[in-house]
Amino acid sequence: MAVGVILAALVVGSVIFSLLSPWWFTPLASNWGTIDDTLIITFVITGAVFAVLMLFMAYAVARFRHRDGARADYEPENRRLELWLTGATSVGIAAMLAPGLIVWNDFIRVPEGASTVEALGQQWSWSFRFPGADGVLGTADTSRITAENPFGLDPDDPRGRDDVLVSGGELHLPAGTPVKVVLRSTDVLHNFYVPQFRAKMDLVPGMVSYFWFTPEKTGTYEILCAELCGVGHSLMRGTVVVEDEGTFRPWLEQNPTFAQSLGRRPEQDVAEIRDEVQGEGGAEP
Repeated sequence: MAVGVILAALVVGSVIFSLLSPWWFTPLASNWGTIDDTLIITFVITGAVFAVLMLFMAYAVARFRHRDGARADYEPENRRLELWLTGATSVGIAAMLAPGLIVWNDFIRVPEGASTVEALGQQWSWSFRFPGADGVLGTADTSRITAENPFGLDPDDPRGRDDVLVSGGELHLPAGTPVKVVLRSTDVLHNFYVPQFRAKMDLVPGMVSYFWFTPEKTGTYEILCAELCGVGHSLMRGTVVVEDEGTFRPWLEQNPTFAQSLGRRPEQDVAEIRDEVQGEGGAEP
């Protein structure tokens, strides 16, 4: 009997703690409120199942406790009960999976007109790259990474010469503009995660991954690596500053381009891009 009371008290205590707990989601600062909704649906379903099963156990312990002279009945199977439990379990699992599939469908579809930024992870720091005036990121490969070329950009690709390089771990983004974050790793598995943005994605060595979000609230947010990436994992932090467009543009323009890091003049890159386009049979830009 005491065990049944303890089980029931555990359910009551868990429900009260969940409702009154001070530990909850960080304030949302992006468009991904649907991710919060999906998590809450999962919490409610799993919490309800936990409460029902624990209360049933408490009832069974109390109802069928040992009594002198009482003899237990043996029922090897109950087809009706098995069908009911299988059906209820299937409905519960579908209710948890369906919202996630809907959100995932949105998660992988980058809106038209979204800006692009690349996040480059390495033990144990973040660097960033923006496309230049052409709106296209130049080709890059980790095999080209050197002290003089930390992003591994192809110096023979004219479309990468105007790419803006940001080191130091501080990323600025304009509020209200969808942004596609292209992810690369130079060494091991990392994960780009800003809790207030909800969305995150792994950086996998040897491949390029991506995700997108729209920063909606101005402010300063911390970038975390959400994958164990070595002894300095806890130190791999950065900063995202969400600001208005008028403040973002001057910040972006103060960072060097790849051409400037190579000591090239901007007019050289314009001429090379023009020659390449004309060579491909296109009209002069």
